[in-house]
Amino acid sequence: MLLLMAALAIVVVVGVAFRKAEASLVWYDEVASILLAWLTYYGAALAALHRAHIGMPTLVDKMRGRTRAAVVLFGEACALAFFGVLAWAGVRVLSVLGSTSLVSLPWVPMSVAQSVIPIGAVLFIAAQLLSLPEALAPPVVDDDAYGPTGAADRPAPPPAPEGAP
Repeated sequence: MLLLMAALAIVVVVGVAFRKAEASLVWYDEVASILLAWLTYYGAALAALHRAHIGMPTLVDKMRGRTRAAVVLFGEACALAFFGVLAWAGVRVLSVLGSTSLVSLPWVPMSVAQSVIPIGAVLFIAAQLLSLPEALAPPVVDDDAYGPTGAADRPAPPPAPEGAP
């Protein structure tokens, strides 16, 4: 991820510098777009591994038992089905592209640029499956950071210095 972000930043800065010097690079826009797509797909898979995608964790964490497990599994099934279809469609796209290449860099096959679709989808599926046990685990209750009994578990305040009011 860091390499993709650095590469995108470098391409953008170089592209802007050349454009300011009135010597625009023909490949800049296409390469920057592809790098942004790669960053998005691979970043999404990384976020899935950490369960950092948009969801309703507060609502799900309030559920208990079988209801919670059913809701989590339904959400997982929907995500896995979507990314399964996306991976399948991505492979189909790669087969359609065949021997085409990038417009501005004809020596780069279009399949390299578009490979992010099925690869990113498979990585997302793997991340969802790897983090499923965490999603099914009961939520950790943090009652005011002092445990379930609240004030009884709080440390006693330090004694007041002598002569203090």
